[in-house]
Amino acid sequence: MELAWLEDFVTLADCGHFSRAAERRNVSQPAFSRRVRMLEDWIGAPLFNRDTHRVELTPAGAAFRPIAEDVLRRLGSGRERVREVAQAAANSLRFTCTNVLSLTFFPGWLQRVEEASELQASISLVTDNMADCERLMTQGQAQFLLCHFHPAAPTSLDTTYFRSLDVGQDLLVPVSAPATPGSTDPLHALPGSPESPVAHLAFTSASGMGRIIASTRTRDAPPVWLNAVFTAHLAMVLLAMAKAGRGVAWLPQSLIGGELERGELVRGGASDWDIPIRIRLYRPRARQSPAAESFWTHVRHVTGAD
Repeated sequence: MELAWLEDFVTLADCGHFSRAAERRNVSQPAFSRRVRMLEDWIGAPLFNRDTHRVELTPAGAAFRPIAEDVLRRLGSGRERVREVAQAAANSLRFTCTNVLSLTFFPGWLQRVEEASELQASISLVTDNMADCERLMTQGQAQFLLCHFHPAAPTSLDTTYFRSLDVGQDLLVPVSAPATPGSTDPLHALPGSPESPVAHLAFTSASGMGRIIASTRTRDAPPVWLNAVFTAHLAMVLLAMAKAGRGVAWLPQSLIGGELERGELVRGGASDWDIPIRIRLYRPRARQSPAAESFWTHVRHVTGAD
């Protein structure tokens, strides 16, 4: 059995499509499919149901997934621990963070924690979409994950293996270009209608905010009729498209405050369509390096969790 087979398995379970999973793993689809078959042969049971449009885990696959993720996480953490010992790099902190928060929240928040703790550590930060940030955490390649959170769209980080702490708040606001320069009326106004749905600039399913919007739109929010005319996982791309008048987008208030003040964007509808969200920090439950444990302690103190 090869470690790459476990990584292939987890990637396919996340993507639900052989072609997308193979692309993410940077291998051809035939080679990827062979490796999945080899893992199933080694396990002695089919792990995926291939009879549906979206590849789904069999009961055996669902039972094997937490085991595979735990093995990858332990190996990744063990590798990093050995590297820290070998390179005397214990005084370092490794973060992964969703793209928006790396721009709007992370720098100021990190400075506040450092000032309160007088902690001196080297910092590395990897920014990506939520799905890839979760992957880095489950594989033990990051000590902390900073992301947006809503209880309607839980993450894939099992609470058996991860702890979390809310460190801030944000708000997803539907916004549009103004109907005319200087106007407060939106060019694309909610709620639309079945006959005339509103052009929607949407996040992909790999985006944490995309998951949140999709989950909350199906629950307690007022009815709305949308037509997804453009999809991307980067909020900055959707922001640019909204300013260009291409549709309405739910974007974090922390990102668009300046555009709203200058009138480059206006609300696409009433506050009933706003989505309150939290900013959450995740870490493994397993004990980490002294620097990481010290940082977590000071974060708890700064947020009043102690």
